Amino acid sequence: MTRLAHAWRGMAPEQRLAAAAAIGLLVTMFLPWYGLQSLNPRTRAIYSHDISAFGDVSFVEAAIFLVAVGVGVLLFARAEGREFQLPGGDGTVVLVAGAWAAVLIFYRVFSRPAGNGYPVGIQWGFFLAFVAAGTLAFAGWRMRAGERPGPPLSRGRRERAGAAAPPAPVNVPATGPPRDHAPTPVPSGREARGEDPTEARRPAPQPAAAPRARAPRTHDAPTEPLDAPEQLSFEDPPTRPG
Repeated sequence: MTRLAHAWRGMAPEQRLAAAAAIGLLVTMFLPWYGLQSLNPRTRAIYSHDISAFGDVSFVEAAIFLVAVGVGVLLFARAEGREFQLPGGDGTVVLVAGAWAAVLIFYRVFSRPAGNGYPVGIQWGFFLAFVAAGTLAFAGWRMRAGERPGPPLSRGRRERAGAAAPPAPVNVPATGPPRDHAPTPVPSGREARGEDPTEARRPAPQPAAAPRARAPRTHDAPTEPLDAPEQLSFEDPPTRPG
């Protein structure tokens, strides 16, 4: 009883409604479902008596019993923290189970037990069972509306569920030192001789470049003074030799 009380406190309101409907559906199977009539061979009087769902067991009563017990076990396992996945989620399963039970009960109205020539009546327990099945389907619809997609199964949960988990790949280097330890650098020649290795990386000083001679240009060429022009006289014209 302690586990049942703890599980009831751990359920959500929709789960409590579904659990109450499943328990109610199971209880109604012990109530009067059918009213039968029979003839007393001695007094020749007709008397009536009622039977429960277990008074004339068929496929319908067996399926309804499994629906009520299955939903109760599912909700109890969820309240205790059991982790497993169902197609469509818990709400969908409860909704389908309640709808299936309601369809079976409705079908039983047209397929009643044999009355040996006397009419078979429907009693009040039968109607309560139909209401309980409808309430179970409604609770499943409420559960489905408030459900969130569950996380994927972890490796440990897959192994417990019987699924073969693929082995984790292991990267092992073919050659070389382990990855956790870096290789020790080998000292160069200057380090082995105790010299400063940074000096080897310094660029050698370059000699200063000599200034290039500029090619002489025309306007830079030196100019010499021109001789003064001779004074020509127009008085005596020059004579031509003989």
